[in-house]
Parts: sequence; structure tokens; C-alpha cells
Amino acid sequence: MGWLTSDPDRCLLLADLVVTVHFGIVAFVLLGALAIPLGGWRGWEWVRGRSFRLIHFVVVLVVALQQDLCFLTRWEIDLRRMAGRGIEEASFVGRLLHDWLFVEVDLDTLQRIYIAFGVLVLLGLFAVPPRLKAQR
Repeated sequence: MGWLTSDPDRCLLLADLVVTVHFGIVAFVLLGALAIPLGGWRGWEWVRGRSFRLIHFVVVLVVALQQDLCFLTRWEIDLRRMAGRGIEEASFVGRLLHDWLFVEVDLDTLQRIYIAFGVLVLLGLFAVPPRLKAQR
């Protein structure tokens, strides 16, 4: 990682990229969880697609099983630290996304929320089951 430490601007750009990807993953999980029951009710076939449902479930499972800070959070913090800066000195977009992602909640409560959300997504597999075979 020597190529990173020599360029603080590159570290900050990568930190903003990490927080943007992190935000995208959170949006995918939340919007997907809303789309599944809504799509089941409205008859949207894509919410029953195997690929979508598998990817969505795996991402939720990874989040629910984390026992510590998310690795994306660690990467963002480490990159900002290597640049010698904190979140206060991030770009406007980086700061905005960071503030949307991180709320003041203790880790135990956050882990309970993740697990409960994972259980709800699992229940969604039964309430709106994915297609098991391609329909012709």
C-alpha cells in the first residue's frame, strides 16, 4: 500500500469511492427489501428472479453476520487516516454519504437491527418465493 501513502489526494478519492460503494450497497439492500413485497403484490416478475433474490439475500446475510465494524467502514477510515484527514475534510459528497450511513447507535443495537432485517428478508423468501425454474 506504499503507493497510497505517498498521495493523500488519492487516499481521499478512494475513501470517497468506498463510501459511495457502501451507500450503493445499503440502498440496494433497503430498496430491494421494499421492492420484494411490493412487487409480489403488484405482480412484478423481476422480484421473483433467482439472480436478484440470491444476490440480495447474500448481501443481507453478509451484513447480518458481521460481528464488528463493516470492512467498508474500516477501509474508508484507514484511507482517510493515511491521507492525514478526517471525515470533516472529505468532499461534499463523501461527507454527505458518510453522514447518511452512520447514525449514533451503539454497536449491539445496530447488530440486532441487522439480524432482524436479515430475518425479515428470509421471511420474504417464503412470502414472495423466487422462481425456481425458468418459466416459458
